This record gives sequence, C-alpha cells and structure tokens, in this order.
Amino acid sequence: MTNKPIAVVNETSESKVLSPCIRDCCLDGDDVCVGCYRTITEIMNWQPSSDAQKRDILNRCSTRKQQHDARYR
Repeated sequence: MTNKPIAVVNETSESKVLSPCIRDCCLDGDDVCVGCYRTITEIMNWQPSSDAQKRDILNRCSTRKQQHDARYR
C-alpha cells in the first residue's frame, strides 16, 4: 500500500478540489477504500459534490487514515 498523504486542499473559492483517488482501489469490510479512505458512497457521489462537500469528504478521509494508521502501527 502507498503511504501517499491525503491531499491538502486550498480553501479559496477559485480552487478545484481534486479527487484523492490513487488508483489503488480495494474496499475493506466497512466499504472504505484502503487507497483513498473514501467510503463507497463518497466515491460514487464525488463528481456531483460541491467543492465544500468534497473538502468535508477529504477531512473525513484524513480522520479515517489517521485511525487506520494508529490501529495498524
């Protein structure tokens, strides 16, 4: 698995929020991708989400990654 950090997003209104997908998709038992830490629902809803919603998703991804890393270190 890649140790690539979750993207930090510039919060200016002009910026586009990029997908955190690293093309290493594999869902765990909770339907969370172990590559980007999005839930299957977040992955499916990424494109129609607003930038504000995407930033919220990225914040949740960061929390999930920290929890994962703490659990498996």
